[in-house]
Amino acid sequence: MQRSTLSSKLTKLSVARDIPALLNLVADQVDWEFVGPASLPYAGRKKNRDQVANFFSALESADETQVFEPREFIEAGEHVIVLGWVKGIARDTRTPFETEWAHVFTVRDSKVVRWHGFANTAARYGH
Repeated sequence: MQRSTLSSKLTKLSVARDIPALLNLVADQVDWEFVGPASLPYAGRKKNRDQVANFFSALESADETQVFEPREFIEAGEHVIVLGWVKGIARDTRTPFETEWAHVFTVRDSKVVRWHGFANTAARYGH
């Protein structure tokens, strides 16, 4: 499976909230990190599929995602960068937010071995 196809499938499964199918595309040992403040329950590094599943649970608990839109896939060797946009509501403050995001995937043997996510987390707090 092409790397960009795999990351596209992973992104679609995330949008569909089909986390069990998504986890099948993640390596047993993974470097999965959303870069953000410790106050976000889904921020930080995860190292295995169970922790990645917890990442998605924490994300769902913290944010009500209304639109999650991947816009561009850039493949470079074993890496795929996905650029997109999200619209949602922070559940703790009920603050609506919109921001662009970037996801960087590393794919080996048709599995995601590394994922780093970046977004303007200040937008989540109305800044």
